[in-house]
Amino acid sequence: MASETLFEDSFGRAPEKVAAAPGRLEFIGNHTDYNGGLVMGVAVDRGVTCAVARRKDDRLVFHSGEMAVEARSKIGDIVPLSGDASWANYALGVFDQLLKAGMQAETGFDMAVSTTLPFGAGMSSSAAFELSSGLALGALYGFEQSTADWARLGRRAENHFVGVPCGILDQGVSAFGLKDHLVRIDCKEESFARVRLPEGLHFWVFNTGVKHALLDSLYATRHKECMDALKILQQSEPSLTCLADTTPDVVRAQSEKLGPVLTKRALHVTEEIARVQKMQELLGSGDLTAAGALLTASHESSRDLFENSVPELDFLVEQLRTAPGVYGCRLTGGGFGGAVMAVTGPSFGENDAATVSKAYGEKFDHAPSVFHTLSGDGARLLD
Repeated sequence: MASETLFEDSFGRAPEKVAAAPGRLEFIGNHTDYNGGLVMGVAVDRGVTCAVARRKDDRLVFHSGEMAVEARSKIGDIVPLSGDASWANYALGVFDQLLKAGMQAETGFDMAVSTTLPFGAGMSSSAAFELSSGLALGALYGFEQSTADWARLGRRAENHFVGVPCGILDQGVSAFGLKDHLVRIDCKEESFARVRLPEGLHFWVFNTGVKHALLDSLYATRHKECMDALKILQQSEPSLTCLADTTPDVVRAQSEKLGPVLTKRALHVTEEIARVQKMQELLGSGDLTAAGALLTASHESSRDLFENSVPELDFLVEQLRTAPGVYGCRLTGGGFGGAVMAVTGPSFGENDAATVSKAYGEKFDHAPSVFHTLSGDGARLLD
């Protein structure tokens, strides 16, 4: 149901403002963000829409077509919600950050939220929710800021209100997305640029549904290993502020000091940053075959050097890399389970996806969920 219709059904009147923001896929740049590196993402043509209108009192009321529980708060007592109402914390946290940024809100609001993103597919519905609610509320109360500042505000809401220590990729791509473009983010400088994609590219997401039991601790371990590698490299180069400041050659030269594990982690990060740079060149020249091979090389590095893949992801990549119409494929997101993204031409279709899913099901006794999408536009006001 469209958010405007949902709003009218829920609150008995028309919304004043409506905004939409897309989900995203991590295109290339795995675990480079917190190492100060480069990452590219693509906004998809599905997302989250928020419709809002002011109330006459201080109440904040959130209604979702996908969530059974209505969430409520009020101005002057904005704290994270718990239990079944916690789904609204992304928008509530954005409102909290808007007030801290100087937005004036004399009265509360009603909000209706709808989504076309699949649940649990790693396409960052949370960032889409943050950006769409932020733009809608900013328009409602007359508060404006730059696209980059909207991305940063969404990240602050997720970091400090929701309590998820995400980087800027999700919000940056949702904010700056543009059809037939990637969003390139320099995470050290926190700068954003758009990179043109050749027309006609399709994105297929094969979600394994697998989540490693030690996901959070494994992610934290990889983060610590990267920081430990940086500290050792700083002994020879004190000016280094992050792994993005060094190169694969320096890492190899320091491999004895680093030891085998930290060498692998630092090599993955530094070589992945180089792959992001090379990807921009290849897309500029229209060499999709080489660009696809770079995506697959990224997965192999995640598998062998960063060791954040799992057999299910590796199997999907092996099936997809030789499928007709597939340019390249890789795990997308943090790893240790989750999804594989395949970049294809228009000739790859439902039958091809079904063939891959069948082979996966025969191997692992359950089928992956499959989602097909195109590139899409970033966060925007609809009304």
